Amino acid sequence: MSTATAFRYAVNVTPKNGILDPQGRAVEGSLPHLGVTGVSAIRVGRRVELTVDAPSEAAARTLVERLAGELLSNPLIETFAIELLGELSAATSPAGDGVPA
Repeated sequence: MSTATAFRYAVNVTPKNGILDPQGRAVEGSLPHLGVTGVSAIRVGRRVELTVDAPSEAAARTLVERLAGELLSNPLIETFAIELLGELSAATSPAGDGVPA
């Protein structure tokens, strides 16, 4: 009998290179008002964190890749990167904050 383990992931979604990024341009345009120099090529995206119950990390990652490609990002204009945040034990809350459940 196989048991599922909870795996915590982050999916970082950003505009593809060459795609207009108005938020990034707005942030970059605000830098001189803050007296900040030497910062450029700002890209603004979003981060989605999720917990997946699966029999293995490979199975969990496969599901996260599917969600990232089909639901969490627009493959025409965005790219995504998946980051494994860790494996949750039964003594850790699903929020991944280290607080006992």
